[in-house]
Amino acid sequence: MGEFIYHVKDHEGKDIRGVQEADDVTRLVGLLRDKGFHIISVEPIREKKSLFAGKGFTRKRRKIKLDDLVVFSRQIATMVDAGVPLLQALTILGEQMDNANFQDVILKIRDDIEGGKKFSEALSKFPKVFSKLFVNLARAGEESGNLHEILDRIANYYERMSSLRKKVRSAMIYPAVVSVMAMVITTLMLTFVIPKFAEIFAQLQAPLPKLTLFLIEFSQFVRDNFWFIVLGFVIFFIVFTRFIATNPGRYWFDGVKLKLIIFGPLFLKVAISRFARTLSTLVKSGVHILTALEIVAKSAGNVRIEKIVNEVEVSIKEGETIAGPLSKTKLFPPMVVRMIAVGEETGELEQMLNKIADFYDEQVSAAVNGLTSIIEPVIIAFLGVVIGGIVIALFLPILTITQHL
Repeated sequence: MGEFIYHVKDHEGKDIRGVQEADDVTRLVGLLRDKGFHIISVEPIREKKSLFAGKGFTRKRRKIKLDDLVVFSRQIATMVDAGVPLLQALTILGEQMDNANFQDVILKIRDDIEGGKKFSEALSKFPKVFSKLFVNLARAGEESGNLHEILDRIANYYERMSSLRKKVRSAMIYPAVVSVMAMVITTLMLTFVIPKFAEIFAQLQAPLPKLTLFLIEFSQFVRDNFWFIVLGFVIFFIVFTRFIATNPGRYWFDGVKLKLIIFGPLFLKVAISRFARTLSTLVKSGVHILTALEIVAKSAGNVRIEKIVNEVEVSIKEGETIAGPLSKTKLFPPMVVRMIAVGEETGELEQMLNKIADFYDEQVSAAVNGLTSIIEPVIIAFLGVVIGGIVIALFLPILTITQHL
């Protein structure tokens, strides 16, 4: 609950100003519109800051993430739809944004609009924050006069993309964390635990099994060359990251990701869902098909998919269909190609793309749940073999010695 200063006009055009409490701006705007007022401005009354309050104490500077765009898109869509002028909505969002970096961006956009620029022009000045998809959709909304509908569509799109990304991350985090823990535990055993046992075995001067001898020798090798091994991993990581930063390297790596035994099908489903959802959103918003395909290619997230979309763009320029080039690839399933073909024939491409995206979103959710149930026993079995093998190798000599006593 907060206090707001409002400026409205009644049905006779008379200015009315006042102060009223409300849960938020949207709720107050709705109440004023229900009374038949025309909204001029609604501003929150700023609370007096304490002596120690300041920008550094209330807002943090951090990277602008997808979740920030989701919140921004939804809030501005809601306020514009409720009748709040765009300039006023940006002012309110800028003041309440807790991310100082995003706050600066929003206020600069507001200043540009106040200076006479269009919303899409102001957004295009920040390509690292607002993608071409966002900018082109905003431009389409301005040209059609349905900016609030387009903003709501953008919000829905980013919410779905954010949900999809979180599902994929949840599938990746668990095996990654367990694998790192397994590496740390194994390293500690090789460098600290096994040498202690080696000293005990040397004092006992007992014959050791081949498995134990191999483990002791391997532990000694790791200890003697520890920093060389670490340096080797660092060099490999740097070389690998630079290689996949090149066009051939990225093309190879994206192909490998799609062919992985466990995660490959998941990555492909995510790519198809993103392709269908992005193209559907752009087509529905009235963006030209060639511009839409160019944006889809850049936002595909996979160079192999990007190349296919570029081929589709060339096909469209030559008067052919979208489904034609897709049918020649092995990446897009026949069902997807056929549904797109039907959509083109019936003039319902946007609806078909939406159905494809919804279907593959559900497939991703099912795949994530399935991966969790599959990966967990695999990792447990792997840890059992590695850690259990080390423990057996260490205790075999002890059992042999006790039998001869």
